[in-house]
Amino acid sequence: MRRLAPYIPIAAFAVAALVVPLLMRDLTFVMQTVLSMIVVVGLSLFMGYAGQASLGHAAFVAVGALTVAVLCRQLGLPPVVGLLAAPVIAGIFAVAVGAPLLRLRGHYLAFGTLAVLLLVQLVMSTVPLFGGGVGIMGIPPLLPGGQLGYVYLAIAVLVGALVVSQHLVDSRFGRGMRALRGSETAAASSGVPVLRSKIQVFALSAVFAGFAGALSAFFIPYVSQDSFPPSKSFEYVIMAVVGGLGSLWGGIVGVLVISVLLQTLNFLSTMPGLPATAGPTLQFAGYAVVLVVVLLFLPNGIVPSIQSAWRRRRARLVPTNAG
Repeated sequence: MRRLAPYIPIAAFAVAALVVPLLMRDLTFVMQTVLSMIVVVGLSLFMGYAGQASLGHAAFVAVGALTVAVLCRQLGLPPVVGLLAAPVIAGIFAVAVGAPLLRLRGHYLAFGTLAVLLLVQLVMSTVPLFGGGVGIMGIPPLLPGGQLGYVYLAIAVLVGALVVSQHLVDSRFGRGMRALRGSETAAASSGVPVLRSKIQVFALSAVFAGFAGALSAFFIPYVSQDSFPPSKSFEYVIMAVVGGLGSLWGGIVGVLVISVLLQTLNFLSTMPGLPATAGPTLQFAGYAVVLVVVLLFLPNGIVPSIQSAWRRRRARLVPTNAG
């Protein structure tokens, strides 16, 4: 029973997530939120648990979406082939770029991942097979009917990502992964294969991002380099930091907080009398305010701070009750 305890919240979350789309009119917002959660869960593994840095994770979302667009629209293969191939291609791409890139550390690694995203955008904007600057439209549908089926499929992928990530964190590999965050030298001296472990976590996070990209390509049947700007990668990092790095649920909470904030600011920017630039301005201002508040008052993020406060409260209550 103790082994199953970490998966009980995931099951409860899955049930709640299945109900929410039935209560929402804007399924596009729900879909975008769930897709961001899939990406940020993987990013939390890479940045929070393994202690690495990435500013270009949207590159793997782009690879997943581009795989679907090329296989299903350009080459005419069945949509299910594109869906299954997208995370595999994204993972292989992560291994290929990660082998040299993950030898870097700190801000050098962060800028290196950002460079990968810029290179992916460059290829998408110049190679005709990949859109050639115009993009690829008319991607055939994966599911019959409307948007609800895609939302439920995305929720299933998210729950699967949470289960896999929880199992990984609790495993022997997960302990070695957390050792990397403390000290790579100490981890290596303890027998942890540093580079191989980093590549494996990087590839798994890319697989999650590739799934998200594939689902986004089917949901909005158009893919171009403009769909994956660097600002999207920064948004994923902000979501992970706000929710709490080193916590899978921190990524989920961070996505919810930022997504609801952006939706509210977008609504406010459409009010009469505001200039056309009000939307982007309010968005960047919202990022700044949330980051400053979290870093000042909740430096570990929302979820770890709440967990620490709860443990301190229990520690104070135990001696009182014992007495």
